[in-house]
Amino acid sequence: MILGVIVAPLVSTGDGFDAPEEKVLALAKAAISLRSVRGEGNETKAVAALFRDALLDGGWSREDIEIVPLDDTAYFIATWAGSDPSLGPIVISAHMDVVEAKPEDWERDPFQPIVENGYLYGRGASDTKFDAAQALIALIALRRQGFTPRRTIVVAFSGDEETTMHSSKVIADRLSHATLVLNVDGAAGVLDEVTGRPSYWSWQGAEKTYADFELVITNPGGHSSAPRADNAIAQMSSVLARIAQHHFEPELNDITRDYLTQSADLEPDLDKAAVMRAFVQDPSNPEAIAALRNDPGLIGVIGTTCVPTMVDGGHARNALPQRVTAIVNCRIFPGHEKAAIAEALRRIAGQPNLHLAEINPEYVVSAPASPFDATFVQAVTNAIGLAFGEMPIFASQASGATDSMW
Repeated sequence: MILGVIVAPLVSTGDGFDAPEEKVLALAKAAISLRSVRGEGNETKAVAALFRDALLDGGWSREDIEIVPLDDTAYFIATWAGSDPSLGPIVISAHMDVVEAKPEDWERDPFQPIVENGYLYGRGASDTKFDAAQALIALIALRRQGFTPRRTIVVAFSGDEETTMHSSKVIADRLSHATLVLNVDGAAGVLDEVTGRPSYWSWQGAEKTYADFELVITNPGGHSSAPRADNAIAQMSSVLARIAQHHFEPELNDITRDYLTQSADLEPDLDKAAVMRAFVQDPSNPEAIAALRNDPGLIGVIGTTCVPTMVDGGHARNALPQRVTAIVNCRIFPGHEKAAIAEALRRIAGQPNLHLAEINPEYVVSAPASPFDATFVQAVTNAIGLAFGEMPIFASQASGATDSMW
């Protein structure tokens, strides 16, 4: 499950732990100022040390905190033992690394956090250093208030979610016995900038599998003055056209059903809302399917999508191409393996001399949707209600990958 923030209101604990919101901001700004980017100068270990020190000040012992170096990064695990060891732990997940950012491309230095007009700017302000800081300060506040969890709570922050996800996999293997994982990287509340209050909240219960496939067609080539019938560029063009025009079967799971049902109630376009409801009622409805596929914001909600994104071919203006390559990017609906989609692409392509292979298959696995757990949903609803009052709360399915994939 993915939650955008820890939703319980942060209040003074009455024991000197005052102004927790200020502590969140200070911790987030300190983390953002560290350049936790893959490669030379990676400061992810320093981010982990910063978070360790925050928990040490909050009552954790050194024995309960690990910073584990891995490749050029590190991952972070902190344990708060529960009162009932027979219960599986709850994991709070986030990642400490960020995508590289060139200062010249930004209006503000991405690694110099700044608050303007009530908004925090900087690399990691939304993905996910601020979220991680919220989670840690919320846990510290609970501990200062004397709260003792029945279940053990494990904080598990990866160090390479934006790249190889090596630490993500290691963490998943280590914590495979967990009952519930709450990942702060994903869906969240949507803010009404006029009122300054959330309009609605969503939680992510599924994500599509990301996969890149390289397509290659080779040919003896020749001179352009003597054209061949099997021109590699022409063949690849036909292949890509067939893939672009293909629609995978429409699908619906418990997560997308809840998303479409409740989103329809918030949709100001009544025709669009009617289409969303029609698909939920009958996922084979051809009119609803056609309308949703024609909406860039919804086509990915109802099934697997595969789209050509890159092409490279030819070596001279007056020579027949000997090699043409293309990249097809797929976002695979939960429940389907990447190998099955690769085989489907080969059938769709219908080109005998086409070679198709996944790029970096070890970095991505196919993950099923989380079960729609009514107890979890009620707990989220109660927490948000206490903090912000009654408002729409619904499930969502992401089209991109997070640590939850593992």
